[in-house]
Amino acid sequence: MARIARIGIDTSKSVFQLHGVDEREQVVLLRKLRRREFLAFFGKLEPTSIGLEACGGSHCWARQLQAQGHEVVLIPPQYVKAYVARGKNDAADAAAICEAMSRPRVQQYLVPIKSAEQAATQMLLGIREGLVRRRTQLANTIRGHAAEFGLVVPKGLDKIEPLLALIADDAAVPALAKEMFAVLGREFVDLRVRTAEVDKKLKAFHAGNELTRRLATIPGVGPIGACLLATKIVNPHGFRSGRMCAAWIGLTPKDHSTAGKQRLGGITRAGDESLRSVLVTGATAYIQQVRRGRTVPSLWLAKLLAHKEPKPAAIALANKTARIAWKLMTTGQAYDREHAAASAMAAA
Repeated sequence: MARIARIGIDTSKSVFQLHGVDEREQVVLLRKLRRREFLAFFGKLEPTSIGLEACGGSHCWARQLQAQGHEVVLIPPQYVKAYVARGKNDAADAAAICEAMSRPRVQQYLVPIKSAEQAATQMLLGIREGLVRRRTQLANTIRGHAAEFGLVVPKGLDKIEPLLALIADDAAVPALAKEMFAVLGREFVDLRVRTAEVDKKLKAFHAGNELTRRLATIPGVGPIGACLLATKIVNPHGFRSGRMCAAWIGLTPKDHSTAGKQRLGGITRAGDESLRSVLVTGATAYIQQVRRGRTVPSLWLAKLLAHKEPKPAAIALANKTARIAWKLMTTGQAYDREHAAASAMAAA
């Protein structure tokens, strides 16, 4: 068999379709493997270039193939779709992956391969996000049912347990409803305990990580945002500039320009939704502090707030925060508070 230059692999739960070409772009490998045969097959091959579509399981396969000496790249599915021939099947997908690997334009959009430790940290953050979401959903459910019995309390998670106690003592609430509220109450307490346990692990990770501590010194970035930045941006050196990093997160406007006329829309919402949400939330909170006079903004932010509404200003500030974070991650520098304070004094 001719020497294989690169192999595109279409992965699934149990079947793997391979498409390999030689240095003259001639097809030399068309094969379907079962899951149990996969690593054994590549263990017998000479080290070669392998491409997979980026997905949840591809990082683990990439690490195992790298351990065998192969060069592995992960390609976002949207950049593979353009090379799919007519029809849709595993063989066509594998051929498209193999084709996309050879395109210089695709090379700049490759997904960095996560280590097992990075995957574990992302799992921690994802579980926390899910617990917080379910806790909020449950609190709203309790409030909604309580309103049907005329019981309404102010906003805040700290008002839920007093509300449940009020329901338990209210003679106007039927016994069956009290039993259902008790079920919801036990679930709410359980979620609160589990969330506290995950928060404790997250704080321990943040305290022991030098990078997240540096990132947390940026205004508008807290421990959660710092951990998300450190774990979601696996390879900051893969971005040529801070602007590319912000664009990957989805904090740059959509471009609909044509015929020499520039038309910019809302943000692209590319990249990671949780990271983008945390950055925008932190920027919004910081702008609120500025508008209440509790902190002095930089000259750039003061000028921005003078002619922009708070929401667009928060997006712009989140974009700037992402660029600053990229700079700190790539250079190892610390956030210059003195420079920021001097700029704020100039704005005042």
